[in-house]
Amino acid sequence: MDSAEYERKIAHRFAAFDQDGSGFIDRVDFNAAAARLLAEFSTTARCDKGQALYTGAEAFWQGMAGIADVDGDQRVSREEFAGGAVKRLRDNPERFAEIARPFLRAALELADGEGGGTPGVEEVARALRALGADDDAARAAARGLDTDRDGRIAEEDAVAAFAAFFTVIEPDA
Repeated sequence: MDSAEYERKIAHRFAAFDQDGSGFIDRVDFNAAAARLLAEFSTTARCDKGQALYTGAEAFWQGMAGIADVDGDQRVSREEFAGGAVKRLRDNPERFAEIARPFLRAALELADGEGGGTPGVEEVARALRALGADDDAARAAARGLDTDRDGRIAEEDAVAAFAAFFTVIEPDA
């Protein structure tokens, strides 16, 4: 992969977190992601699922800030993300999976209308669209998460795929 392709991938992953387009990743972005999911699934913030989602978003933000906020200003710049977070996360993808897990678990619970935390492919695609993915990408990603082809998305598959997407960004080989 050439450096332009590497930079494009970094920018795409950064933009996925920068929900408000401010040029920084911060607590507001994580709260915005939670709010979008709640709106998509017509759920209030005060209910158990809403509280779990916001708690997961806060834990995810705290984990990301701990890994990437080098200057301690409570926001992660693109440079901090590319220079610090991606390298640290690539070296330890399990760490990234663990900081993302509470949010992903709560998002899967929210999307699963039947209960049990294993939503269907269509519900996961809805969640991905709510977070900014275009329709084709959301559908393809959701289908890819259904590793056993049972039409449901398991937490472990979602966490592993999420960690891989954000940690497998190879520079020139």
